[in-house]
Amino acid sequence: MEYLVVSQNEEENEKYGLRPGVGLAAPQVGISQQFSSILIPDEDVDDTDIDEDAAPTYFFKGTIYNPVITRQSVKQTALSMGEGCLSVDEDIPGYVERAYRITVKYQDENGDAQELKLEGYPAIVFQHEIDHLHGTLYYDHISKTAPWDETDGTRYIG
Repeated sequence: MEYLVVSQNEEENEKYGLRPGVGLAAPQVGISQQFSSILIPDEDVDDTDIDEDAAPTYFFKGTIYNPVITRQSVKQTALSMGEGCLSVDEDIPGYVERAYRITVKYQDENGDAQELKLEGYPAIVFQHEIDHLHGTLYYDHISKTAPWDETDGTRYIG
């Protein structure tokens, strides 16, 4: 989690040469366990103006253990600029279509069962991180023949 917090601070990011991230799954750092730390700033979800001098606030800040997507919408979404990943050093272009809405069940840091209903960008982040726990990277979802072809009904965000 500390890496994510520091990587999202522009000064610290430049000072240490970090790549900013919103999630980091255990397998990405060589741990064969089912958990991921996720840090989604409010500004990434809400379009309202954020006070640059104020301490950052977060839509979600925590570690999810043994997450399972229990429901997902038929409606799809994708980031308009494509996805990136701390595990992938090169830019691999293309849309990564994911469910627009999901329900995720997981345990929190205390072992308590939790359930979240997410849509849009937060749903994309959670699906991306859960993919890591199953050995899937974002570029596995990109069309090899037409990476930027838009699909009817898919909502492109960002």
